[in-house]
Amino acid sequence: MAKVILGMSGGVDSSVSAALLKQQGYEVEGISFILWQAEDKLSGCCSLSSAQSAARTAGRLGIRHDSLDVRDEFSRQVVEPFAAAYARGLTPNPCILCNRHIKFPFLLREAEKRGADFIATGHYAIVERTADAGEPVVLKKGLDGGKDQSYVLYQLQEEELRRLVLPLGALRKQEVREIARSLKLEAAYWPESQEICFVEDNDYGSFLEKQNPSMISPGPVVDRSGKELARHQGIHRFTVGQRKGLGIPSLTPLYVTRIDAEKRAVQVGSREDAAYRSIMVDQLHWLRKPLLPAFAAGVKIRSMMKEVPAVLELKGDAVVVSFDEPVWAPSPGQSAVFYEGERVLGGGVIQRTLDFGLRTAVNRPV
Repeated sequence: MAKVILGMSGGVDSSVSAALLKQQGYEVEGISFILWQAEDKLSGCCSLSSAQSAARTAGRLGIRHDSLDVRDEFSRQVVEPFAAAYARGLTPNPCILCNRHIKFPFLLREAEKRGADFIATGHYAIVERTADAGEPVVLKKGLDGGKDQSYVLYQLQEEELRRLVLPLGALRKQEVREIARSLKLEAAYWPESQEICFVEDNDYGSFLEKQNPSMISPGPVVDRSGKELARHQGIHRFTVGQRKGLGIPSLTPLYVTRIDAEKRAVQVGSREDAAYRSIMVDQLHWLRKPLLPAFAAGVKIRSMMKEVPAVLELKGDAVVVSFDEPVWAPSPGQSAVFYEGERVLGGGVIQRTLDFGLRTAVNRPV
């Protein structure tokens, strides 16, 4: 019997994953990571109470469960880089940082310690094993387009993917809820958690200021010509595409279009001004290395968006992404993930935007 180590948050997805893996004949052991404990929220994925809920679910299913306190590592590898990025005018994705540095490395480490064959999570994505020795595993989008989480998994290493089992990849969220209800699992009726687990009430600004009071650093809010329209109390409270909280009276809606960390300046403009044709992406991680210096692909710049067609051009250790049509509010610090149909090719971090909503045509490689 193959053994699998499952990451259990206490939520409905990992709880149903545990039940499905057991039904499929695996010897299942659940492990919960205690990541952050500033606010004890039952619906979060990292609190002590969530780990206790996961333990109760494991007991109901008859599988072993343990908790692992990784708060120090999480603070160092996720929270501190998160805060540092906002101080530089960036918009980071902490879930990607957590997957890269905490969840999957620690799952793999526990699998090695316990002699397990596989690791598993409740992500909505598909890992397809192939007969190709050069590409033994392929990461694909989950069946449920509204829940697909392949975006946050693009940085996984080959060994992590090779040993990864994702029981929910071919299921829709409603089916998972129905399974949880039929099994009378504790999390069956829990609401979906959309907030970052360590940010109370989704208030980024206050959280960041508590982490680093020097973030409160006034600067100008300017239009595209550089004219000062208002003052702000810190660039960490803004992201590209933001409309609320600008404090500027205007007959037409204004949106954040750029953030200049060096000048501590927030630039605003029309909605069209926040749409960009091209972006530069670095910190690349490829699941399938490109064979050509330029190629067409679908690109997501946020997890819950449909990928849009673009041309990718390799520029040393970076990629210039030229979209067929301008895309709304790509924010430096976010990840851009590249797709070929259902398959994840790789991705990287948006370094900067390259233009203001240009309407010129993109030349696609033949």
